[in-house]
Amino acid sequence: MTRALPDYLAPGLRVVFVGFNPGETSAREGHYYAYPGNRFYWLLWQAGLTERRYAPHEDARLLEIGYGLTDLVGRSTRSSGDLSAAELRSGREELLAKLARYRPRVACYNGKGIYAALTGRRRVAYGLQPESVIPGVLDFVAASPSGRSREPLAEKLRLYQELRALIAEGDEGERLG
Repeated sequence: MTRALPDYLAPGLRVVFVGFNPGETSAREGHYYAYPGNRFYWLLWQAGLTERRYAPHEDARLLEIGYGLTDLVGRSTRSSGDLSAAELRSGREELLAKLARYRPRVACYNGKGIYAALTGRRRVAYGLQPESVIPGVLDFVAASPSGRSREPLAEKLRLYQELRALIAEGDEGERLG
């Protein structure tokens, strides 16, 4: 199965943002979170995770500031509900291998459904998770930045601000260590 988008991963990233799978617009444009109603880049900027608002065509440049991008499943679909159980199982194995290989400080899952599909948990809360799927990598669940998500924009922003604080704690620890 061909990936619709490349992974933007490198060892030692501050955070890797994990999406469910590329939507049709992202696959067509060749960039993450490219659908005009998606608030991902706006949320990064407004939460203070980036100094400016990036555009989807700049997605690879996020690596320069220590942020990676990948998806649970690489195949694009209209909706994540169009993914098969086999695709989810395969994607889970691939994602776990990527996280173990690259070991970002934080894996940020952009939606509860992604983390539920990864862990098999029926109930997932937003924010920092009490356990990590890969030892040494913090798991953080944010609300989906998609315009289809029912979560209010203010709550999405609050979660991204919480993520910023978590990343800042790690940055401070590295400076002191």
